[in-house]
Amino acid sequence: MEAFTRMRLKVRDWLRPARVSLPEKRYRVVNLTRSTVLAESLQVADTGRTRRKGLLGRLSFSPGEGLWIIPCESVHTFFMGFAIDLVYLDRQKRIKRLRTEVRPWRLSACLSAHSVLELPSGTVRIARTEPGDVLEVLPSTWPADDSGDMRVPSDRG
Repeated sequence: MEAFTRMRLKVRDWLRPARVSLPEKRYRVVNLTRSTVLAESLQVADTGRTRRKGLLGRLSFSPGEGLWIIPCESVHTFFMGFAIDLVYLDRQKRIKRLRTEVRPWRLSACLSAHSVLELPSGTVRIARTEPGDVLEVLPSTWPADDSGDMRVPSDRG
């Protein structure tokens, strides 16, 4: 019986497709209402694993970076070592709520939001972003993206 179990596990591993590491897509976030840029290098967290991880484990968050969590109505900053700005969006990418300079060990929520942008602290103030503004997510060229894939992530749901 034990030999059969070992053989079954080997066959299962052999049939499992190899994980292919694809280059991570980056996007640019533009505030259409104010004609300002919120992020040049936006990562998308749209799977259970990437949404749970968020920014955990990062030591810093540089200007121009961002994380778009889809779907999401609340976030926490437990175990983080830096403050962040939060931009809660509806399905049309209209800003529902802003939270600036959210320090570590805090909770934040907007139950009417569909997704949230996590940005370096001070980004919202510098970009003069306000509730009601409409954002656009575009393919980024920072750093250069040679893949030729110009698709913008969907808002799942």
